[in-house]
Amino acid sequence: MRVKVTKRLWPHRQASTKSDHFPQPNEVTEGALQVWRTLPERIRQDPSLASFRQEHERLHGDVDPLQAEEAEVRVENGHHEETALAIQAFTQIGINVTNEAGQVRVLDGRDLENNNDDQHDEAEPHAKSLIRKYLIWFKIAVLVVVWCVFTAFLMSNNEHVDQLSLISVPRNSSPRVFPIATSGLQRIGLGLRGPFRLQENELAINDSVPLPLLQVQVMRSYFDGEGMEIYIENASQLWQLDVVYPDLIDSTQDTKKQRTFELSPIDPLWLAQSNRTELSFEFTSSIEGELPLQLNVDESPIYKRDGVIYAAVVLCGLYVMIIWEIVNRTFAAIIASTLSVGILAALNSRPSMATIMGWIDVETLLLLFGMMILVAILSETGVFDYLAVYAYKITNGHVWPLINCLCLFTAILSSFLDNVTTVLLMTPVTIRLCEVMCLNPVPILMCMVIYSNIGGALTPVGDPPNVIIASNSYISKNGVNFAVFTLHMLPGVLLVMVQTYIQLRFKFRNISDLQFKDSPEVEELRHEIHVWKRAAASLSAYSKDEELVRQTLMKKVNRLKRSLKKRMTAVIEPAPNYQQTLANLQAKYPIRNKTLLIKCSAALLFVISLFFLHSVPELQRLSLGWTALLGAIFLIILADIEDMEAILARVEWSTLLFFAALFILMEALTELGLIEWIGNMTEGIILGVGEDRRLMVAILIILWVSAVASAFVDNIPLTTMMVKITISLAQNSTLNLPLQPLVWALALGACLGGNGTLIGASANVVCAGVAEQHGYKFTFLQFFKVGFPIMIGSIIVTTGYLLVSHSLFAWH
Repeated sequence: MRVKVTKRLWPHRQASTKSDHFPQPNEVTEGALQVWRTLPERIRQDPSLASFRQEHERLHGDVDPLQAEEAEVRVENGHHEETALAIQAFTQIGINVTNEAGQVRVLDGRDLENNNDDQHDEAEPHAKSLIRKYLIWFKIAVLVVVWCVFTAFLMSNNEHVDQLSLISVPRNSSPRVFPIATSGLQRIGLGLRGPFRLQENELAINDSVPLPLLQVQVMRSYFDGEGMEIYIENASQLWQLDVVYPDLIDSTQDTKKQRTFELSPIDPLWLAQSNRTELSFEFTSSIEGELPLQLNVDESPIYKRDGVIYAAVVLCGLYVMIIWEIVNRTFAAIIASTLSVGILAALNSRPSMATIMGWIDVETLLLLFGMMILVAILSETGVFDYLAVYAYKITNGHVWPLINCLCLFTAILSSFLDNVTTVLLMTPVTIRLCEVMCLNPVPILMCMVIYSNIGGALTPVGDPPNVIIASNSYISKNGVNFAVFTLHMLPGVLLVMVQTYIQLRFKFRNISDLQFKDSPEVEELRHEIHVWKRAAASLSAYSKDEELVRQTLMKKVNRLKRSLKKRMTAVIEPAPNYQQTLANLQAKYPIRNKTLLIKCSAALLFVISLFFLHSVPELQRLSLGWTALLGAIFLIILADIEDMEAILARVEWSTLLFFAALFILMEALTELGLIEWIGNMTEGIILGVGEDRRLMVAILIILWVSAVASAFVDNIPLTTMMVKITISLAQNSTLNLPLQPLVWALALGACLGGNGTLIGASANVVCAGVAEQHGYKFTFLQFFKVGFPIMIGSIIVTTGYLLVSHSLFAWH
């Protein structure tokens, strides 16, 4: 075979094959236009979809929120690009291939690309391909086994329904006996609902009046053949509960208390003398009056020791799936949460669907949903691009001054706004800023979200754990208000910000670590390919209209791939200077729709104002979730948006679903006893230390346990449990520990621990979801390599601050 290379002229009609044909306006239907409107703005305005835009203007007489002159510029640029591609397609290299029979075949550029792809596929080692295939089948087999396990558990057990009973405990310590149906039990669960104190160790209002108490104990009775009781013994430890005063019973909201009693074994001596045994609960109240109670008995409660093991296995499985990206992050959370519910079903504690829905924190989901809609509409104005260019201007294009300004502004904003809201607003600006400066957005976003979590630790409203801590009635009554909280957290937060800056500068000491490995043009093309592929993948082939739009998008992807291959071999031109770059960026990214920007500003002013007012307890009329939803509705009304599908298509539904699955998983792990086990271990270690070093050890244990645990489990249920432990330690008269240092240790540990992993804080997950929507994905391991060392450094610095200020100088 002989190969001869010749230069040939290919007519433009040959270069424009059917595969490159884009639909004409008369081929676009109304259904296809509806699909086109749901696409992101940057894709809708691309010249390859000009036929859709022309047909939309012809039928509806309106234009996209993009200004007409900006659109004309983009269409003109697109026309020049099409012309350049046509010229490039006109002159190509033809290769004459002559086989042994003397036949000649001419290969053009498309044949060469296909031939190169075939050669690349053949060059791949067969062993690697075979191993990859085996790994895929192994993954599928394991997931199918897991599916079979939790499906069998859920199908073989009914929902656990509490059998409620109403009793009244007599006054003046007269016992009330409630029989238990089954006698041969090793443990039994009891749930009580009544006028109990919200904080069991709260001090009495009047020290001269003793605290009303309710005492509960399991008793075992032995009966002879004639049914006479011959012996009665205590079968469990005493459970003691604080009750409100008699005059407050009618005005107090009922609270629920639960306890699992470990029963002592049956006495063989009395068993030999008796015919049967019976178990019963004995209730004794010291209150001056009858005490109404609602109770339910669980004869097969979860054995917490086994439950903790099951919970740890499920949590490890979740992290394995996320770290090694075995499946999508959202799907991994769904599998783990379903498996945890299946384990509860296997332990005869399958929750009802109403209970599972109650586990989901709708407040957080509502906040995310409302803010996502606000950001989606705000992005149509071009303000994110404009702010990115402005930041580039004031920092003169220098990288680290720009990163410092970005992180500092994010930390300050997160101190007074919820850090999830801050990240939703700042992530698009950061991405556009990095694109303007030809930087890789992934490390910059990591720095930004780390500072968001640090800033959120400053005030009681910056992070959900702080909200839980500061809203506790006992803590607030002991002098922890907004000003005191902020004052004690400020020195620690400032020290952590300095330490984090030093670590980040050392981590990214080479400026190349913040940049793409290839030229900006190549990375921009790769990013464009990812965005167009994502848009095409969001459309199905069920309807003819969606298929038309999807095929158009894939044609654009193929064209971008060909441009990428040409760019990879092109000579890199020297970068323009700062002034030239700034002028080009200012001309390219103006405010596109000032009217819409004014409307968005009004809605954001409403939302942010109410968020700030939320820090004042007397003005807390609306929750954060309601505020975000009302702001989104207000903006939709102002902007007169009729096509809601286009707005809803930009909501990060996968992020919302991930949070919902994570909430269910954490509550299920709590039911299995994981959070309670962490709390008991913490309390046990502190109680086992000498009196002279108890404060130092208590600060260390609470700080480090809450930080490390918050990095791997959701910090909301963990903080709820640790608040109870902190208060019980402070009110233990034998320990004599002050409350406030323990509160600061818990707040700093729970907030700063979220920087440890990608799912350690809600802001991390939201940032990753928004970044992936823009075409930039960072993995669990990428975040872990940056965030976990910073988290360890932050806790070390915080440890020094707390020990010096409270253990040495007793600031409290």
